[in-house]
Amino acid sequence: MKLVKSWLSVIAKFQTRHVALHEKIYASLAAFIAILILVKVVNIAAFGGTFSLLVLGSMGASAFLLFVIPHSPMSQPWAVIGGHFVSSVIGVACAHWLSSPALAMATAVALSIYAMHSLQCLHPPSAATTMIAVLGGPEIYGMGWQFCYEVVVVNAGTMVLLSLLINNLIPGRRYPLQHSHHPHHADFSQTNYPLYPQLNEADYSWALTQIDGVIDVTSEDLVDLYEFAAEHAKNRS
Repeated sequence: MKLVKSWLSVIAKFQTRHVALHEKIYASLAAFIAILILVKVVNIAAFGGTFSLLVLGSMGASAFLLFVIPHSPMSQPWAVIGGHFVSSVIGVACAHWLSSPALAMATAVALSIYAMHSLQCLHPPSAATTMIAVLGGPEIYGMGWQFCYEVVVVNAGTMVLLSLLINNLIPGRRYPLQHSHHPHHADFSQTNYPLYPQLNEADYSWALTQIDGVIDVTSEDLVDLYEFAAEHAKNRS
């Protein structure tokens, strides 16, 4: 019993912050609409082809990023399209050049992560796309490089276009990410606040609730960043 309570206590510490009900609804409906349209678009583009082959399962994970955390760097257009495309190329290459499926899959995932890092297009669902290229069976293997520039680009490109349309219709969202301040910044800049106010985690937790959408950062991360920034500013002055 003590062990169960201990585990529950650990899990409770890692709960995500409170997300407003309207954000949950927006994200869920946006993902529903996007996947529904993607299926229709890809079905039309298939011209009677194999339906299950042309709709990538990794697009479900991309939908999560695009509509739950659209302001994340991993959800931006280049990350989505570039990540899926380069990963698919690596997956096809490994499938054709490495005879062992286990070795091909592990190599494809590792090289995809490295390539996405190097090209600054990190997008986690792309690791699933490279695995699909390796394990997709004779249909995908037979397509060769067509899988990359037809199936993957159509899937990822459609998701990005839908994200551009849907996210910008949702209040408080800006897609793609533009490195600009929240509208509140202008008012804050005109107010005479102390240079280094004493803030605690409760302040940061509250601040996170004031920004529409889910921000992929915790109050602990913000405290750490603030402390590093304050220390650097003090040393600089």
